[in-house]
Amino acid sequence: MEESYTTGLPTSHLAGSVPAVTAGEKSTTKQDAPLANMQTFPSSNAGGRRGQVYQPITAQTAESFEQQPTTNWQGVFSVSSYSQYFNVDTDVVVDRMICSLNPVRDDFFSKIDANPDLYGMVWISTTLVFILSSVGNLATYFSVKKANDWNFDVSYVHSAAWSIYGYVLVVPMAYHFYLQYMRSNTNLVRFWCLWGYSLTIFVMSSFLLLIPVGVLRWMIIITSGGASATFVALNLKSFIQENDLSMAVIAAFGLQIALAVFIKVRFFA
Repeated sequence: MEESYTTGLPTSHLAGSVPAVTAGEKSTTKQDAPLANMQTFPSSNAGGRRGQVYQPITAQTAESFEQQPTTNWQGVFSVSSYSQYFNVDTDVVVDRMICSLNPVRDDFFSKIDANPDLYGMVWISTTLVFILSSVGNLATYFSVKKANDWNFDVSYVHSAAWSIYGYVLVVPMAYHFYLQYMRSNTNLVRFWCLWGYSLTIFVMSSFLLLIPVGVLRWMIIITSGGASATFVALNLKSFIQENDLSMAVIAAFGLQIALAVFIKVRFFA
């Protein structure tokens, strides 16, 4: 029969014993481990560059990743690629047309910088083609002495179409490729927008050319052409901002004057 023996020695002093936890030692200070910041590390192809400091990703950095610029361009032959340039309100188009009537303003590119459009170019060019072909025939009707001697000239429609559409498409493209070759500031859509709205004054002055007075017609067309040419030249100069391309600005002025003279000679002779 086994007997249990007890001694008066405290068990905390025995070899191999675990000291008891007192009440004062139970209240310990609770410390939270610091949260580790997520850090960005170099990619696998960035070997050999040591000693760089990698900043932790903050909320501002994460937001910058979410605000990456997107583009709607889906190819040259995709209609949806050009739909963004026709997303413009009527009030905006009217405001830009009014701006083009002021030849001394050179802030047209800053006005269209947020949303350059092709709607104005297409609409104004088509309107001018219709007006030149119809009003030009009406001007010839007023100039003849007898109504029986007048016939509607269908060739006015063809001449107006190839001259206006060709001018507003080819001239901005030529300037775009030329300035690109000269390593200057260029943007084809903005050039199309500029030259398209520059035709606004010809739409309005065409009705004044119905007056059957030759000298007055020349005064009207030269004034209109000069205003349109000044508008294009000043805005083009402010856009490229290079002194060695002043001849390009002068050429743009001359081309607008040449277009005005062509309109007078071909449709209101």
